Amino acid sequence: MPVNISELIPVLQMSVSPVVVISGVGLLLLTLTNRLGRVIDRSRQLVQQLATASEEEAAFLRDEIAVIVRRAGFIQRSVFFALLCVLMAALLVVTLFITALFRLQTAWLIGALFVGSMIALSISLVEFILDINQSLQALYIELRHRGAGRL
Repeated sequence: MPVNISELIPVLQMSVSPVVVISGVGLLLLTLTNRLGRVIDRSRQLVQQLATASEEEAAFLRDEIAVIVRRAGFIQRSVFFALLCVLMAALLVVTLFITALFRLQTAWLIGALFVGSMIALSISLVEFILDINQSLQALYIELRHRGAGRL
């Protein structure tokens, strides 16, 4: 039995929320990839400075490089979970339409995809917060090194 267009309209309405999530997470991904680019650029600068640094300065540079490496890991995981969120949201939209077209009973799958998407987004945001905290650690190391006092 073919599906009537009036039966698909509620499916379209339900699909708006996951699409908004995809759009919002896209902006988060833009931010994260920009931060990753800065981390990469900064690590290259630090490694270059390390080649000609005195032993005292080299210790500070190594501390800062260690923070940069941790930040790169946080950003990498944040990007991964943000992309997982987008993937689950996209699969949710597809599942909604397939469910409507074939009149399937897949409420458990729809619920699981939505909850999984939100969990992935939450993990991504926690990793983002951890990256921000690490970037402040790098700032404190640099300020101590430049003689800005004890922080």
